[in-house]
Amino acid sequence: MTQPNNPLHGIKLADMLTELHEFYGWEYLGLELNLNCFKNNPTLKSSLKFLRRTPWARTKVENFYLRYLKSKKASHKL
Repeated sequence: MTQPNNPLHGIKLADMLTELHEFYGWEYLGLELNLNCFKNNPTLKSSLKFLRRTPWARTKVENFYLRYLKSKKASHKL
């Protein structure tokens, strides 16, 4: 099934989280999203495990990622 209107289609959670971590760091993600998986000894593996089991938290990260992509795209137009 294709999802042409889904901007996250084809983007893995691990790739999304890796990119956010590399750009913002765990500390900023913890402050901005207020998720303990980013505040208490965060690792990619533990954060992914939490986000895969917690739909509301995953949605929060996905929405943040979409805002990140939008700002990244806007900055390239300048």
